[in-house]
Amino acid sequence: MSSIEIKNDSPAQPGGLSFQRTRHEEIDLLSILQVLFHSAKTVIFVTAVFAVLGATLALLMPQKWTSEAVISTAETPQLIELQRMFIQLQVLDVDTQIDAKYLESLFLKKFDSRSVQEAFLRSSPWVQVQLSKAQGDTASLQRAIANVAQRFKMQSNDNPKIASPYSSWTLSFTAPKAQDAQRVLSDYINYVSLAVQKEVIANLRSAVDLKSRVEESRLALERNNLVNQHNIAIQRLHYSLEVANAAGIKKPVYSNGQAVKDDPDYSIALGADGLAQKLEIERSIKDVSELNAAIQNREYRLAELKKLNVEETDFTPVNFQMSASLPMKNDGPGKLIVLVMATLAGLIVACGIVLLRDAMAQRVMREPAILP
Repeated sequence: MSSIEIKNDSPAQPGGLSFQRTRHEEIDLLSILQVLFHSAKTVIFVTAVFAVLGATLALLMPQKWTSEAVISTAETPQLIELQRMFIQLQVLDVDTQIDAKYLESLFLKKFDSRSVQEAFLRSSPWVQVQLSKAQGDTASLQRAIANVAQRFKMQSNDNPKIASPYSSWTLSFTAPKAQDAQRVLSDYINYVSLAVQKEVIANLRSAVDLKSRVEESRLALERNNLVNQHNIAIQRLHYSLEVANAAGIKKPVYSNGQAVKDDPDYSIALGADGLAQKLEIERSIKDVSELNAAIQNREYRLAELKKLNVEETDFTPVNFQMSASLPMKNDGPGKLIVLVMATLAGLIVACGIVLLRDAMAQRVMREPAILP
């Protein structure tokens, strides 16, 4: 029996050729640098294109400048005129319930109010110029104003971890230009301050009006009470006079040493002559407040309240630690940073293109030609 040799030959490649593969390929940095050096024009060209695109983007990119102001609770110098007005109100017992904390809270509430922001923006010349294209379309104008209103921000500076002797808030507005940001923020702060002044004066006038109405109602009630008491006193004197005449007592009983147990309801101790004289005096009184000091004092207070005129007063509702500042630094990445990043991106892309092209060329060169 013959033996059969089986040869374990590797399969033949087409055309009788075999590929040579390198098991361990290493990166040759010198070769890479040489490839990049030979294609320097391509690298420079692509990098320059990206640099130009970056410069164009930096110029066309919308700028953002933020102006800031820092406020705190108003102090005596800001409220001196308002406190002088409070003196008159407090003397007349008008409850104002207005202090520095209330003014700060009212100022912040109005500053953050979307309706106040939109009302200011509709009247602002700067906003009118910015939104001139949307003037004809009401919906577009409303959307544009709402977008601009979102640029107003306020933030508390209180840090719970650090104790501070006072609390403060930072107010800000962002605009494409530094001067515009400062001007709009300053104008809006003045607009809000004026709105606070108007509301405070209106509240004081309402308080005075309510106090006058209350005093007038109380005075009417007390007058009616005095009139009733006066009428009752006259009626009692009339009855007492009848009783004294019936008892035959003409003179006061204490004038002749008589001892009479007087009636608590209808006193006859004055005698008929005295009672008649007193009755005549009581009937002659036309104004029941003539002999009542409390009523006269209330009438005087009411007259002073009606004469009181709460005038427009110029005061600052908050204390400015820093007024609206002129921004010195643009928000977001600067033009130089955009240019540098674009140039680096262009350099990386250019090197990648050159190396990829060389790698593809080397691969083609390593592949042997296939025989027909």
